[in-house]
This record gives sequence, C-alpha cells and structure tokens, in this order.
Amino acid sequence: MSNEAATMTTAVDAPAPDPLPHGLGASLPSTDTRAKTEGTFPYAADLWAEGLLWAAVLRSPHPHARILSIDTGHALKMPGVRAVVTHEDVSDGALHGRGSVDRPVFASEVVRHHGEPIAAVAADHPDTARMAAAAVIVEYEVLDPVIDPEQAFEAEPLHPDGNLIRHIPLSHGDPAVIGEVVVEGQYRIGRQDPAPIGAEAGLAVPRPDGGVELYLASTDPHSDRDRAAAVYGLEPERVKVVVTGVPGATADREDQGFQLPLGLLALKTGCPVKLTATREESFLGHVHRHPTLLRYRHHADAEGKLVKVEAQILLDAGAYADTSSDALAAAVSFACGPYVVPNAFIEGWAVRTNNPPSGHVRGEGAMQVCAAYEAQMDKLAKKLGLDPAELRLRNAMATGDVLPTGQTVTCPAPVAELLEAVRDHPLPPLPKDTPEDDWLLPGGPEGAGDPGAVRRGVGYGVGMVHMLGAEGADEVSTATVKVQDGVATVLCAAVETGQGFTTLARQIVQETLGIDEVQVASVDTDQPSAGPGCRGRHTWVSGGAVERAAKMVRTQLLQPLAHKFGMSTELLQITDGKITSYDGVLSTTVTEELRGKELWATAQCRPHPTEPLNEAGQGDAFVGLAFCAIRAVVDVDVELGSVRVVELALAQDVGRVLNPAQLAARLEAGVTQGVGIALTENLRTARGLVRHPDLTGYCLPTALDAPDIRIVKLIEERDVVAPFGAKSVSAVPVVTSPAAVASAVRAATGRTVNRLPIRPQAAVTAQ
Repeated sequence: MSNEAATMTTAVDAPAPDPLPHGLGASLPSTDTRAKTEGTFPYAADLWAEGLLWAAVLRSPHPHARILSIDTGHALKMPGVRAVVTHEDVSDGALHGRGSVDRPVFASEVVRHHGEPIAAVAADHPDTARMAAAAVIVEYEVLDPVIDPEQAFEAEPLHPDGNLIRHIPLSHGDPAVIGEVVVEGQYRIGRQDPAPIGAEAGLAVPRPDGGVELYLASTDPHSDRDRAAAVYGLEPERVKVVVTGVPGATADREDQGFQLPLGLLALKTGCPVKLTATREESFLGHVHRHPTLLRYRHHADAEGKLVKVEAQILLDAGAYADTSSDALAAAVSFACGPYVVPNAFIEGWAVRTNNPPSGHVRGEGAMQVCAAYEAQMDKLAKKLGLDPAELRLRNAMATGDVLPTGQTVTCPAPVAELLEAVRDHPLPPLPKDTPEDDWLLPGGPEGAGDPGAVRRGVGYGVGMVHMLGAEGADEVSTATVKVQDGVATVLCAAVETGQGFTTLARQIVQETLGIDEVQVASVDTDQPSAGPGCRGRHTWVSGGAVERAAKMVRTQLLQPLAHKFGMSTELLQITDGKITSYDGVLSTTVTEELRGKELWATAQCRPHPTEPLNEAGQGDAFVGLAFCAIRAVVDVDVELGSVRVVELALAQDVGRVLNPAQLAARLEAGVTQGVGIALTENLRTARGLVRHPDLTGYCLPTALDAPDIRIVKLIEERDVVAPFGAKSVSAVPVVTSPAAVASAVRAATGRTVNRLPIRPQAAVTAQ
C-alpha cells in the first residue's frame, strides 16, 4: 500500500512537462543529436555492402614532375587485387573541379602538386589495396617546382590554361587623391586546412543498368553526379549520388578527387568499392585556404577619415583553379572592409603554382583582406594618436553607402552599432599574480613563463562577407512539402552539413502549418537540385523554397474552410495548431482538418540576379552582405612569445534569430576557427612538399585553447529581400576573429604582426 500511495503522490505532484520548442525563433534541437553523441549516426566510413572491395589511391611524392611511364603489372598480379585504374580509364580525358573544370582525375603526363592521384586500386582487403597501390611503378622526371606565386607570372606554364587564373584591376574614384596621413604595410596569410572531423570516405555500388550509385558526404550532390557521369562516360540519369552523414564541413566537404576513382573501380569490377582516406591522404587531397600576399597603402585626412585605399592582392591557387576566381572577387571587392572609402584602387591576381591546391574554405578571400585592412587601421590610429575603435567608428559603413565595386549597400549595415557594442562591453578582470592562477598564463599550468613578462592587449576586428553566390551565379533551390495523416515531410536536396538546415526546415513547416511532427527526407540526386551548401545558401534559398511550398500547402488546407464560411484564406490564421478566423466564428484544429487528407506542393526560391564585375572591378555582384565586430583581449608573454586569448566579445547583425541555441553554437564555432587561423593553423610546405600532413604537425585549437566567447549583441534588423529576413551567420566570425586577435597582440607588444598565424617571435618584444 505504501508503495502505491507513494507512486500516486508522485504522479499528482509532478509538474507538467515543458512544451517542446516549436516554430521559428525557438531553440528546436536537432533530431540527429542523440545518434551522433552515441556514435550510432551512419557516416560514409560506416557503410558496407555484400561483396565489398576496398580502394586505395597512389599519389605523387613530387610537387612537379613529368611522368615517363606507369606500370600496373606488378599490382595486378598481387593476390586479392581486382582492378587498377589510371588516366586511361577516364572517359575522353574528362576533367573535374568545383569552380573551374581543369583538374584531371589521374595525372597522365605531368604531376602538378604533391599528393596528386596517379592510379587507384580495388582489392579484397584494405591492406592489400594499399600495398598494391604502392606496387604501381611510376617513372618520373622530377622538375623544379614553382612555389612562389610572384614567380608564377614569369615561369613556364604549369597548366594548358596558363599560370594566371584571374586578374581584377578595381578602380573607383580619383587616383590623384593623396591623404594627409599615409600608412603602408605588407601582409602574409598562411594555408589553412579545413581539417574535417572525419576524413573523406565513400562507397560506390554498380547498378544492373550499367550505372553506379555513389554514397558520399557530398555538399553539392547534383554537381558531383554530373561531373562523375562525364568522367565515367555515362548519362547523368545513370549515376546517382546518395548523401551520407557529413562529419563536419567548413568548406566543400568532399573533394571530387576522392569520389571519382570509386565509381571507376566499381564499374570495372562489377562490385561495390569503398574508400576510407587516411588523415594524410585527406590533407594531401582536398583544397585549402588560399595563402595570400597583400600590400596596402591607406590615405586619410588629419581627422582620420579615409580618402583612398590602394592594395595589391596575390592569391596562391596551387596547382588548379578550383574556386580561386570567386575567392579573388571577394578579396578585391572587400579589400577596404566595412568602411566608407571614396577612392579605391585594388589590383588582385590568382595564380597557379606547384603548391597544394586551394579552394573554397569558409570566408574565402574576405578573411585574408580583413586581417590586412584591420592591421592598416591599427597603424593609422597609432600614427594619428587616435583610439583604434574611434578611428573605425569615424569610417564605419552604413546602409546606403557604396562599395568600391560601385554597388550600393541596400541591406542593413549597422557597423557602427556593432563596434560600439563590443567597445563598451566590460573588460575581463586581470589575473592575479598568484600561484593559484598560474594556469592563466600563456602556455598553461606547466608553462615556463614568468608572470612579470605577461602583457595584456585589447584589439578590434570588423569584418564583412557576402551571402550566396556572386557575379551572376544562378542561385536556385527546389523543395517539396507533403502532409499525410497529420505528418509533414520535407523533400529538399539541401545537405545538412552541421549548419542546421534540417532543423530550420522543420521549424518553417511548424510555423506555417501548425504541425508538430515534421520529417526531413534524406538527400539524393533523384530530388531536384538545391545547389551547394555554402555562404548561407540553404538558410536563404532552400529555406525560402521550403517556406513557399509550405505556404502553398497552407492555402490548400485553408481554402475549403474559407469557402465554407464565405471568406478569403487571408482572414484565417494558424496558431499553436489551431485554425481561427479573424472574427472568432471559426475555430478548429489543424489535426482535425487534415484527417484523411494528403496535401503536397513544390516550390522554388531564386534571389534577385547579380552581375559579373567588369574590367574596372565594378558591378552589382552580391545579393547580400553580413557584418561582425569583435573585440579581442589577449595575454602575451613578451619573453617567450606565447599568446593566450582571454576573451572575444562579438556583436553581429543576423537579420533574424531563427534558432537561438543553434545560432550561438555557430557563432562560437566560427570564432574558435578564427583563433586557429590567428595562432596555430598553417599547413606548412617545403619546396611544394607538405610537411607533417597529420593532426600532430597541423595544430588545431582544442577546447583548452578556446577563449571565453561573449555574444554581446545580435542586431535583428531584417533584410527585406531574404526569406525570414535572416542573414548568414557562421562565415563572418571566422573572417573577423583572426584580425581581432592580431590587433590585440599588436596592442600588447607594440610589434607589427603582419603574418598569420602569428609566430612566437612576432610577439616577443625587444629587451
């Protein structure tokens, strides 16, 4: 009896459970969170098929060489080896590439970078495949590599298309203007690797019709399908790409160089073939952030107002063009930053070298120039005797101002408000000089530093990025919303890469239709294209398509009721799962009205068009812009050169907060990635050879390196041309935080700090 009584008392006294988050503006949790934390979420590396073979790729040990011969005979004779493919197996010598299609699947005559694929092997065991790949005999004539991008202009052509990928000479205003105060600087940005959580993997399965299915962590499945079909000599409808779980993506996640050999081997053997790259292969195979050389000259009047900016920007594209043209356009267009500059003369080049290939990495182009122009603003403030924040405020861009490209900023641009928010945020307390607080020293609790050598610095960074594609890119996405038995299903080929699209899609349908249970179908190329997952595309374009489809279903749901009561559907509203009329006459539930019905609609979203930059770098090239301000506080041991980032205070214009928890996570992740760019991440090369292509030689920031991140202010001034008014959020903190950290180190040490990542010797002050 006592146990029963206790049970009843508990049931009566228990508080009602909190309602689940619902709709836009709520912190709706992701549906795959539990599976990912428990390790049960299926990634490509987890896949298996009956009769599975394993693939391995032979890669060039040289950055530049002429291939004299390739002998696969020894590899083919090894027990367990089923096939070897080379350039001879590629249909009509088809090329691939994310932007420019200029990259061979396998090198045939010339090797252009360290790690370039030469051949691929399929065998019945992964160790056998790797040994067989090593048994392929390649005779090389080693050539001198071109590793300095400045030498690429005079060097012999490294590619049939030449060494110059793109040149943009931007000219805006009067070149004769000269400021009362002039500062100059030269800056270098290192090679950052995306370093995804999981290395590349994939599975290819041959089909009975002679086609092939590719199971990949693709971020742009339709583009990957079309390129694969060209390489295999098949019609696109005979190649299907099925998107698996994506283990982290801060760039184009799955390089096509990993995907394409899989299908060739599957078609040749008639068996499923799987490839799981090692971390070394991952570093050697995919693209990296463009190393960049920048030269700047800023002109200002005596009050600190900018009158002219001159700059030269040189991007090292590595062996192939990839998306270097897009990166250069962003770098040149944003070379002056979110500041009003009436006269600007920016010249930019992207060139081929024999260094590792560069391509799309979050904030490409904009990140490199942000580090340079913010260093220039610090120099200018010092020369004028002004507070660095005050100088930036005097030049801050606002809505209605004009970019150096001639495009008017029509979206919200609250740059001054963002900067004031981080400037006025209380500074963190100084650490006490006591043994208990040794862990606060740069270098950690076991560091060799002397507390008396630690200097604190405060610096600022203000950055901007563009959203969606640029220069005439056709940004379009298609989505279908189906409702049956009270359950909604979203079909859209927008890949969930960690940006939260699947959660957003559920929220949109919940908000529009008042349905709690919303499912998002897995992605494959049987669905219409949604385009690549970068630059906030899926929040804007794919989210917009989902919203339009959901609104069409809403109309289908409400029309019979409106007709019955003699009113228009605009006079009906859906709130908390209930349908009510403006006058209160009608009141029913969504569940009741959906009973026994099946409704569906398909819609597209396409933003307003843009145009390419002309020969003077002028044109309305961007759909929208996003801005961010960060104040960095660092402690520097000026004897050892070690740096500890104490705090990063962030303010950002986000348009509209769609999911607060998800937004905070994206901002914190972006800031932390920027700390890596500022202090540790640099994929080093020696004469074109990648040194230490592993996670011991390439230093990622860990949880111990992450600073306190304070989200000081989020400005929700909606962009009227964007669905929901929301802006891209994750790229602009990556762009801004490295510049802010470098600014703070300059303030602490008095040193120039003109290179990222910051070397210890750059933070050591003269004794």
